[in-house]
Amino acid sequence: METRANYILIGVFTLAVIAGVFGFVYWFQNIGGTGERLFYRVVFDGSVSGLRTGATVLFNGIRVGEVTGLRLDPSKPKQVIATLSVDKSVTVRDDTQIGLEFQGLTGIASISLIGGSPAAKVVAGVGAGETPPLMVAPPGATQDVTQAARDVMRKLDEFITENQQSFHATLANIEAFTATLKSNSENIDKTLASIQQFTAALGRNSDRIDHIAQGLESLTGGPDGKGGDINEAAKSIKQLADNLDKRTAEITANLNGLTRDGSRQIDALSSDARRTLGTIDRAVKNLDRNPSRLIFGGSGGGSLPEYRGR
Repeated sequence: METRANYILIGVFTLAVIAGVFGFVYWFQNIGGTGERLFYRVVFDGSVSGLRTGATVLFNGIRVGEVTGLRLDPSKPKQVIATLSVDKSVTVRDDTQIGLEFQGLTGIASISLIGGSPAAKVVAGVGAGETPPLMVAPPGATQDVTQAARDVMRKLDEFITENQQSFHATLANIEAFTATLKSNSENIDKTLASIQQFTAALGRNSDRIDHIAQGLESLTGGPDGKGGDINEAAKSIKQLADNLDKRTAEITANLNGLTRDGSRQIDALSSDARRTLGTIDRAVKNLDRNPSRLIFGGSGGGSLPEYRGR
């Protein structure tokens, strides 16, 4: 009798545990958990490495469901279709961003849903047993951060390999430059010492430099450029140049007048000379025709008187 009672107690305890598990599951799904669920399908174009059935579904970083199924599309081998179970209170819209979020270095992925505009159309989920609506993830949604890092490292390694000679040449130039600096360290030290001395001299003569700057400012007329000896000298030079221009113009005008008067006098003298030369020419011609006229006078062409003796 005692053995049979023990079996009965064990059976009752086992049934109580099973009932408690079922009760907890029911409470978690409908009361204490996320409540009623709606189902969606998401198409990923590419590898979804790290995504598993039962993975978390996050909406703005908050867990709202899990992945209930993963399968390949027979007509499109590159695509993966994931079925999501999401809390009914979550509103999924046409412009909700879909992607994979990798947690830490374990490579375990979860599906991330982000926001959406309030004006966008709501994607209505369905209950269990119905065909869920289909949403398409963008091309970069499956990109793993670690894979991207590996791609970057691979490209960096290729870049270093392709430019290995250039890197060696650059290192050689750096070594040569370092050797040059080392061999000229004394000159560099002297140059630095000279710079320090020059700086110290500037510091000691800062008052004089200020006085010189003030003197230059007074010469130039200050920041506004008005007044100052240089400006006054420039004005005087400008006035002198203007006066010289005026005097030059007057002298030029006088020379032009004298040139015109001289030209008229020269023309009159030339005319008188031509008349004189004409008179001389006629006299010479007359002398050639009747030379006796020069001695005896009278009209041209007369004969000498005949001499008669007594």
